[in-house]
Amino acid sequence: MNAPGIEIGPGTSLQDEERDAFVRSHRRGSFFHLSGWRVAVERIFGHQPRDLCAWDGDRMVGVLPLMRSPGLFGGRKLISMPFGVYGGPLGAGQAVEQELVEAAVRLADNSRVGHLELRYLDDPGPELVGNNLYWVFIKDLPRAPEGVLEGMPKKARAEARKGRERHGLELVEGKWYIDDLYRMFLRNKHSLGSPGLPAAFFHELRMQFPSDVNVHIVRRRKRPLAAVMSFSFGDTLSAYYSGTASGADREYSVSNFMYMRLQEWAVERGFKRFDFGRSRKDAGAFRFKVHQGFEPSPLHYRYHLVRDRGLPAFTPSNPRTAGLREAWSRLPSWLVRRLSNRLARYLP
Repeated sequence: MNAPGIEIGPGTSLQDEERDAFVRSHRRGSFFHLSGWRVAVERIFGHQPRDLCAWDGDRMVGVLPLMRSPGLFGGRKLISMPFGVYGGPLGAGQAVEQELVEAAVRLADNSRVGHLELRYLDDPGPELVGNNLYWVFIKDLPRAPEGVLEGMPKKARAEARKGRERHGLELVEGKWYIDDLYRMFLRNKHSLGSPGLPAAFFHELRMQFPSDVNVHIVRRRKRPLAAVMSFSFGDTLSAYYSGTASGADREYSVSNFMYMRLQEWAVERGFKRFDFGRSRKDAGAFRFKVHQGFEPSPLHYRYHLVRDRGLPAFTPSNPRTAGLREAWSRLPSWLVRRLSNRLARYLP
């Protein structure tokens, strides 16, 4: 499928304002397609921008955010987008998007990377090799805040109400809570046997998106028990990074309360949809989100293999990584923090 008169070329930072306007106007645009995400990933992790743009004369008609990322065991890969749930091409029509994908495939072949990875939300068709490891949870928000609790399944509703009424939990907003978020996020990742992210990345996101990055904590009598970073994009609020204090869910039902109250906060500010992010089907987070009343939908990640012989398999779903996860969870916290800062760039 060709798009007559369309030219594909590398994107530059000089085009970021036009590119972001295009992304925000596109029905499948996402927070991760925005230039600020690319800048944050480049500054903190050193991944190299390889954006592609489509032009019809002087008018931008397509964007494919793309970064060259290092592999944990050597080599390179092209990803749209690292550390994000969504990516892939956005175009003024299917033909433009196909041209962008073909250009990305040529770039991958010419660069001799391991593979090209495009993180689609919607199924793009059978042209590339698929992987349906991840599922996403998105639902419409009610018109009034009280509709959030009413719409939750009975058991989750009871737990959320318990957090509010019995334990006196409150949700408080403030970007100065980023360090609380980082501390609890790293603790949770440690317990799961996975590296975390550098604190600098959370702060960089706040710098790149001063109006669109939200940070909340849940506290009880001034004590922080949980934290969440969410992203505002159009009519959607996306809960993305989070963490809880040890024992907080068991003692205070803190996660049930936090996401109930965050949805209420979103309704109060006029958001229409709530995006609960991605999870693997075998993960506890998947079951928790279903328990909250969210319906899972598969994410359609697609790959073009160049030097790699198969799809990426270094994930927590692979039984071969169980020993590594167990060993990681036993490391002291100070060492986990230091190693996470070094390893995170290889696990996008």
